[in-house]
Amino acid sequence: PRLPQWRPRESFLRTPENHGTDLYILIDIKNGDEVIMPSYTFPSTANAFVLRGAKVVFVDIRPDTMNLDEKKIKDAITKKTKAIVVMHYAGVGCEMDTIMRTANSYNLFVIEDAAQGIMASYKKRLLGSIGHIGCLSFHETKNFHCGEGGAILLNDKRFIERAEVIREKGTNRRKFLRGEIDKYTWVDVGSSYLISELNAAFLYSHFNLADKTLNKRLKLWERYFKDLIPLEENNLLSLSTIHGIQPYSSSAYYAFDKYLNLYIWTEKNTRHSEHIE
Repeated sequence: PRLPQWRPRESFLRTPENHGTDLYILIDIKNGDEVIMPSYTFPSTANAFVLRGAKVVFVDIRPDTMNLDEKKIKDAITKKTKAIVVMHYAGVGCEMDTIMRTANSYNLFVIEDAAQGIMASYKKRLLGSIGHIGCLSFHETKNFHCGEGGAILLNDKRFIERAEVIREKGTNRRKFLRGEIDKYTWVDVGSSYLISELNAAFLYSHFNLADKTLNKRLKLWERYFKDLIPLEENNLLSLSTIHGIQPYSSSAYYAFDKYLNLYIWTEKNTRHSEHIE
């Protein structure tokens, strides 16, 4: 199949129940630490850190991409800041070059929530492969899914060994399976994040149809976009564009125009805007 070439240092398929809770362990989140993330995101993005005592610092989003506003991050950084979490809304990449420069300047971790960004890219780099850690979702609402599931991409080799332990209930079982030790034992905190073989096989079949799936979605999106242009030209709605171009690299761009910004003329010819779903 045409599997995405994220090329991380290591990657793990995982169960979704505690989506992201292993992240707080990998980057050593402690009570009172602060984590910056966009004000517009799914609760799971914040829950992983709030459950462990971290303070979430919400930063406003950009109106054009609905992603974290990279220009507002510095003002939110304090001595307690530990990480920046970005969420690539609808598979449209955040301004990762700027965000990574900011993070490196303050020695912060960058975690990518690329749940909607499977096979979408930013400057020819797949989303989820740019920050220190990337998170993917294979929930049934995504383009490629296994009902419930996800993956964590480790782009920094210092996380690999401990991630193996955390994923295997806190044991060094992976080393045992590779023949590196004669028996495995409990060495750290952890949980059971192993996805079932049936779920993995189901997901594999989806990636076998990756090109067909994305091409069909693109054709449907192009049809909607083309037919809605006359309404935009008559100021009846506004279509989303990213940096002046249509983001065909986005894997879930259909989500962008879920809310149409309609301009309704009243009897007094006063223009009002309202959102309809």
